[in-house]
Amino acid sequence: MSNPSAVTAITAKRLMLALGAAGVIGGAVGAIAVNHNNAVASAAAQAAPAVAAAPAPAPAPAAAVGAPASTVALPDFTRIAAQQGKAVVNIRVVGGTKTANRGGLPNLDPSHPFYEFFRQFQDPRGERGGDRGTPVFGAGSGFIVSPDGVILTNAHVVQGADEVTVKLQDRREFRAKVLGADPRTDVAVLKIDAKGLPVAPLGKSQSLLVGEWVLAIGSPFGLESTVTAGVVSATGRAIADASVPFIQTDVAVNPGNSGGPLFNTRGEVVGINSQIYSMTGGYQGLSFSIPIDLAVRIKDQIVATGKVQHAKLGVQVQEVEQAFADSFKLETVEGALISTVERGSPAERAGLKSGDVIRRANGKTIGSSGELPAMMTLSKPGDKMALDVWRDGKLVRLDATLGDAAERPRRGQGQELAEMADNSAKLGLTLRPLESSERRRSGIANGLVIEDASGAALIAGVEPGDVLISVNGRPVNSIEQVRDMVSKASKSVALLIQRGGDKIFIPVRIG
Repeated sequence: MSNPSAVTAITAKRLMLALGAAGVIGGAVGAIAVNHNNAVASAAAQAAPAVAAAPAPAPAPAAAVGAPASTVALPDFTRIAAQQGKAVVNIRVVGGTKTANRGGLPNLDPSHPFYEFFRQFQDPRGERGGDRGTPVFGAGSGFIVSPDGVILTNAHVVQGADEVTVKLQDRREFRAKVLGADPRTDVAVLKIDAKGLPVAPLGKSQSLLVGEWVLAIGSPFGLESTVTAGVVSATGRAIADASVPFIQTDVAVNPGNSGGPLFNTRGEVVGINSQIYSMTGGYQGLSFSIPIDLAVRIKDQIVATGKVQHAKLGVQVQEVEQAFADSFKLETVEGALISTVERGSPAERAGLKSGDVIRRANGKTIGSSGELPAMMTLSKPGDKMALDVWRDGKLVRLDATLGDAAERPRRGQGQELAEMADNSAKLGLTLRPLESSERRRSGIANGLVIEDASGAALIAGVEPGDVLISVNGRPVNSIEQVRDMVSKASKSVALLIQRGGDKIFIPVRIG
């Protein structure tokens, strides 16, 4: 089999996301793994069971005094595989050069099928061939959206590629041009010089329902035109720091599937397969696809202008946890807590502040903080956004005009970070007022220097040298103010801390 995969690891925090097919990485066709433990994930190929169409089971005999038992037929995917499968393509990329290992052995993972083949040419002393550059390969999938050769795939599939080759199901091959790629949404558009090509019909990802059957077609591990099926596990899924409202499924997707289409039972493309949750680099039951509605917006911009514009509000947000909800007297644990407002941004012009909790945007409830960046991705600069914001125990309506994410931000009110804590009635803080020289150097107008942190404050992540800016969203300039506000809180308090150039909220339980 051609185009096997290798895995490269990069760091994040908790979730490991193995991208379904490689861009140009390693020394072989590979997958990109996001390993939040900074471990190198092995690309163990897992054989997915074939999905066979099953006839509807015969109805059970009617009970003597009841109605006949209802039956549910499994979907028949054979028509979709035969017809829409013609529009699915295999993508091979070659990019730059990479220094080979000593002895001329390419940088292949030991699990690579060709590893032993190249190993036989290596001098035992590791000197044959010397250090020289070798091509870097990658592979993925894609699908045709226009009969004149416009193709959608993932941005990471073609990232860094010097040469892109598209292979159709009828085995014809074409050199492809990358019209544009948007790393933020992981969408790329290719163009090949061909006419009268089969086209994959596009559906509406917004109409997808949890539990609905879906089908993926792609080239996992280089195995072209592979069909796998499953159900929609969730929609609008926010993961890590991604700004895409992913479709989550249990469809078996592996390295090489990236960029391939996700079909509904009507044979319409509803998503682009992009990532998997994995501890090994192979499929483990969770797959993520980019909604086709979003991908089409990106495609249209790239075809028209060669670039993509994204909207921005100019805030950084944290998840609203139970401790925050208690601190801000929220009835439900949902929303996006603003920890940072960029100076001169649309958010600042609209009147948003650190400590505000955005509950709704354009009438849509913000259940988790990740939903707000996803809404920015679906918007464009100049769009209006009506925000329902929780401030000082009540809802406030603010209107913002979104800016351009490409604009360089000014020095803002800090960066985000959140730590959880547990506490008794006391915070465990030793405080003193800011000196005038400290105010000038730091640019902080109000606050108290934390000289020591113990107990709950220490557990929460508060450190000596931090500056306490506010408690439960109210600025503090004296120890008396802090004591008064803590005495009025019932379960927890939210401390806004400045650490260096960053501002962070830290909730501390006091009851």
